[in-house]
Amino acid sequence: MVVTKESIIGDVLDFAPATAQFFFEIGMHCLGCPSARGESIADACMVHGTDADALIEKINAFLSAQ
Repeated sequence: MVVTKESIIGDVLDFAPATAQFFFEIGMHCLGCPSARGESIADACMVHGTDADALIEKINAFLSAQ
């Protein structure tokens, strides 16, 4: 899986549950919420005031190391 800004958080978490740590780091602690699981990474980062590109880079680096 390659994660992009358009990737849905729930899809990323279903593919690799360990990526939750990166969402927690940006203050997104509501990963079980249906709304959060259905939103894109770009939308979540906008709401939380964080850099989507940095988050995506971390997640993709983690996934490629698996």
